[in-house]
Amino acid sequence: MKEKQKTPDTTAELMALAQHHGLALQPDTFTYNETGLDFQVIHAFDKDQHPWILRLPRRPDVLPRADNEHRVLQFLQGKLPVAVPNWQVYDPKLIAYPRLAGTPVANIDMEKMCYIWNLDPENLPEAFISSLGPALAALHALDNQEAAQAGIKVHQPEQLRENLRAQMLRVQKELGVAEPLWQQWQSWLSDDSYWPQHTCLVHGDLQAAHILTDETGIVNGFLDWTEAEVSDPAIDFVALLATFGGDVAKQLLQAYQQAGGKVWPRMLEHIQQRHAAYGVNIGLFVLESGTDDYLLMARQALGLENAAS
Repeated sequence: MKEKQKTPDTTAELMALAQHHGLALQPDTFTYNETGLDFQVIHAFDKDQHPWILRLPRRPDVLPRADNEHRVLQFLQGKLPVAVPNWQVYDPKLIAYPRLAGTPVANIDMEKMCYIWNLDPENLPEAFISSLGPALAALHALDNQEAAQAGIKVHQPEQLRENLRAQMLRVQKELGVAEPLWQQWQSWLSDDSYWPQHTCLVHGDLQAAHILTDETGIVNGFLDWTEAEVSDPAIDFVALLATFGGDVAKQLLQAYQQAGGKVWPRMLEHIQQRHAAYGVNIGLFVLESGTDDYLLMARQALGLENAAS
């Protein structure tokens, strides 16, 4: 088990840490959100009644990803048609930024491990798709060289499969993978027709809880950029396919392409294959975080649900 990140033990300590950075908070306005795997989140108001988001790292291993997120958010300011967090406090024990306008498409119920929906997933407003596609197209159109100059990790197209293959081998070695699933992955990796000839800046974890909308369903913000890097554009469609299904994914790709997003012939199939390899992501989280909380979920995603723990 990896060590736990030392976080402020009391409200008073957290208040003092925020005050050290010039942020005067009202402790009686604190609302705690424990759904994040890497950060505890607190909603709070300052002395002027402005809403803030506070994020407290849960473990030391999340700090390098926080560094990455900080660089990404600095790079993104003013570049997208949707809002992104603007960190005003960045400390190893505390991240704080003004709360963005909008409501998440869904919140996460950690006890039941399911979404609590703010939009109806079975009847998404047309405005949601028609605004999400262009927002993703704008993100993916940002200049890779400028991203690299901002300190953001850049993967070239020819690196995508080798990186993923190495991750698969690690997960197979340390956790195991069902043989049929393993063979499916290898067929996908070896078939050039699935894979993009370009990379772009991706959000990396674009799921319902990280997408904000206004009251009409128009997307107006993206949260939680911890996994952002220049990589495979399909990554940003995987959770959306898993959550909303193939028909919505097709509509989203159409809106994305109409807004200038680069689409290749087998992109949808490639997204589906990435979804089938989602166990790699969960497995890596278990291995790198040192927690067994998601081991059962990882084993299920790796086709090992009937294997002994």
